[in-house]
Amino acid sequence: MAYTTINKPSEYFNTKLYTGNGTTNAITGVGFQPDLLWIKARSSAYNHNLYDAVRGLSAGAIISNTTDAEDSVQRIATLDADGFTTSSTNYTYTNASGTTYVAWNWLANGAGSSNTDGSITSTVSANTTSGFSIVTYTGNGTGGATIGHGLGTAPACVIIKNRTSGVYDWLVYHKALGATKYMALNRTDASATSAIGWNDTEPSSSVVTLGTANAVNTNSSNYVAYCFAEKKGYSKFGSYTGNGNADGTFVYTGFKPAFVLFKPSSAIENWQIHDNKRPSYNPCDNIAPNNSSAEATTNDFVDLVSNGFKLRSATYSASSVTYIYMAFAENPLVGTNNIPATAR
Repeated sequence: MAYTTINKPSEYFNTKLYTGNGTTNAITGVGFQPDLLWIKARSSAYNHNLYDAVRGLSAGAIISNTTDAEDSVQRIATLDADGFTTSSTNYTYTNASGTTYVAWNWLANGAGSSNTDGSITSTVSANTTSGFSIVTYTGNGTGGATIGHGLGTAPACVIIKNRTSGVYDWLVYHKALGATKYMALNRTDASATSAIGWNDTEPSSSVVTLGTANAVNTNSSNYVAYCFAEKKGYSKFGSYTGNGNADGTFVYTGFKPAFVLFKPSSAIENWQIHDNKRPSYNPCDNIAPNNSSAEATTNDFVDLVSNGFKLRSATYSASSVTYIYMAFAENPLVGTNNIPATAR
């Protein structure tokens, strides 16, 4: 049975739903000041917008469904103690009047500080309790260069975006694939095998090793990396194999998930995000981080249950296809408070 010291996962990750008002909008109820804020319009086909405390709000959004550089448009006015406030201008992607939105929020450690663990000095905001850090750095174009991540344990997943150039993919390292392969968050492609992503070197307890891909380490380009270490009872990064049945594969996580992101690594298909707020019952609605489409409410693939998630469609449980996933908890199966998780 799973054991964790994180009895209240919503102190580190939380999903917030809101409706735009077309002007300044204070969104509360997150439960903490978010350091990574990922916003997507549910009812309209607007781009995904990611903001973080290390790049700063004036740097603007980076968009998971494009290769665009950060756009320098400040659509979020402030990150607040219990949420965030949208800007009164440039609000289409985050606060258009009458549009419904979802905001996924992670807690790191504020604006960050200098880290010299790697061969490239980085700025790191790390939460070692929940296993999440935000890293910014400037590439040097050298294969085998390293960046410190501040987690004290090896990341299970790393997502990197070139902030300077608008032509390079979002590269994803996932422990189930290993460092010889990478995937692109903004694409439907299957995983690719190449040393240009991670130099065929697994992350260590202190650093992430970079290859020569322009997406992770071109000379003088600025980057952001979101690093996630697995924490028992709070987060899980793994893989499953589809069974080709509408009564699809069950994936054990050891907690009731609040958020699941998954994609076939051996086939061409969208990434999918499901969470415990859209809707508050099973099956869950889905959003694809690699495109701008509105939330899909008719192709519901997943049930979130007390100890994992259950696929409810052969679409994401295709026979013999391998899928990777990342999941964060709503409730641990059992925590130090001995309160068991219950089904939805």
